[in-house]
Order: sequence, then structure tokens, then C-alpha cells
Amino acid sequence: MRILGLDYGNRRIGAALSDELGWTAQPLTVINMHGHQEVLQEINKYIVKYGIEKIVVGMPYNMDGSKGKRAEITDAFIRFLKNNLDLPIISWDERLTTSQAENVLLEADMSRQKRKKVIDKMAAALILQSYLDSLSNR
Repeated sequence: MRILGLDYGNRRIGAALSDELGWTAQPLTVINMHGHQEVLQEINKYIVKYGIEKIVVGMPYNMDGSKGKRAEITDAFIRFLKNNLDLPIISWDERLTTSQAENVLLEADMSRQKRKKVIDKMAAALILQSYLDSLSNR
């Protein structure tokens, strides 16, 4: 079963893809925000192309576990996906994934300009990998 991981942002959505066994997550792409219908079309393209059976969306909780403005916006996006897709949509705690992705890219000595292009899909891969790891720990 392949799973699509999403890191929802104001301007971009990072996307990652699991392998068919659901063990590993790989960065896939960055979807630029041009409105929800256009984003939905692009997500549908990946659902068909890769046989996606589930979507995991990172939920940006505050450090104390509460939901702030960003989480409320992400909740609305998740509701939009649930209303328009016939797939399970899971929300997953994404606290610190963007900073983790930044650290990985810094360790790889990637330039700021290159980091900006891949940080969102790297964060999506970290979110998805965290979810996949939780499944194997059951």
C-alpha cells in the first residue's frame, strides 16, 4: 500500500511517497498553491500514478500540544481533502519536522537557494516516515 505524505503550507505543499511495503518515505515533489481545486487536481494525479491508498497530512501543533492558527488552517485543508477524495486522510503531528529537514539539508552542505526548493518535500518525507515508523511499532 502506497501512502502520500503532505506538509501543508501557505505557499507550497511538500509531498512525499512511501514505498509499496510502507517501510520508507521518499521526498516526491513540491506543489505550489494556486487554489484548492488546482491542488486537488495535482494530488489526484499522484493518487492515480502511484496507486495511493491513504494520505497523511502533517498537523502543526504548538509545542505544548495545543492547536494554533496554522493548525486550524490545516484542519480546514484536511476537511477539504476528506470531502473531495475517497481515501483515508490521517492527520499526523509534525512538530519540528521543518527544522529537522533544515538540519539534514545543512549537514548535506546544501546552499540556501537549493534548500528553499526542497525543504517542503523533505519535511513531508519526515512526517510520512514518522507515521510509517509508528505502524511498525505496533
